[in-house]
Amino acid sequence: MAHRYISDLTRADVTPKEMWRTRRQIMAGAGAAALGLAAGPALAKLGAVKTGYGQDLEPNSWADITSYNNFYEFGTGKEDPARNSADMVTDFWTVKVDGLVDAPGDYTLAQLLDGMTIEERIYRFRCVEAWSMVVPWAGFELADLLNKVGVKPEAKYVSFETAVIPGVMEGVSYPVLDWPYREGLRLDEAMHPLTIMATGLYDEPLPNQNGAPLRLVVPWKYGFKSIKSIVRISLVEEMPETSWNLSNAREYGFFSNVNPLVDHPRWSQATERRIGGGLFARRQETLMFNGYEAEVASLYDGMDLAENY
Repeated sequence: MAHRYISDLTRADVTPKEMWRTRRQIMAGAGAAALGLAAGPALAKLGAVKTGYGQDLEPNSWADITSYNNFYEFGTGKEDPARNSADMVTDFWTVKVDGLVDAPGDYTLAQLLDGMTIEERIYRFRCVEAWSMVVPWAGFELADLLNKVGVKPEAKYVSFETAVIPGVMEGVSYPVLDWPYREGLRLDEAMHPLTIMATGLYDEPLPNQNGAPLRLVVPWKYGFKSIKSIVRISLVEEMPETSWNLSNAREYGFFSNVNPLVDHPRWSQATERRIGGGLFARRQETLMFNGYEAEVASLYDGMDLAENY
């Protein structure tokens, strides 16, 4: 099992459930149902173990997190995933684990979760588009899954793929990207204790628009690295191809670590807009590695972070 890191965010900073339910109900009455959002989640609790992750920052509301998403398989607008993903069925989800592993196979979600400790992790989330949130995820360390299937010594990277479901994911009908959506991590990044596989948020199962039933969360990297609705995990020796890097390598590097000193070619990364802050909220300074510099900077010792963006 991986070493358990204790972050600087605590459960005390989670918006009280009653507060976000009330807000959700008000929004529903004002027409939020048009986005496909229920007045409040009605699913069973995950029973995530409360941890020391989370101090100083207030998590965004359920409404913020579930209504403002990038998930191009369901459309390119921020409201499209909530509006268009209701028909995705995740009850019989399987994930292919292959490549340089000791126990390859097609795993059901129950098989993957067997023996895993689901924890609450409150993380900052920074999009490459220079907006941000704070999200109370529920999930388990990716390292625990990799240790479970056994990583062979030759493996140096982990590759991931998102589901492609024609007729349900209407976005895959358009050549926005070369589907399926693909992402990857270096093995040491994947094994880092901050890297998790999320199965829920606010102790509820993940909504479809947030990547149900299983997504990656790497809090020190830009959000597009945290691939959603995963159906394949491969251990490989060579650096894997990733969707946004294939689409535009000049703008989207393989590492994509949050770095306020390295601008996107079309906008500054020095500041960010916090979702839920209101129209006139001041932009806030972006933190190196999204505030996780002390925990992850050593992974990149000796690397030129501008060249290896």
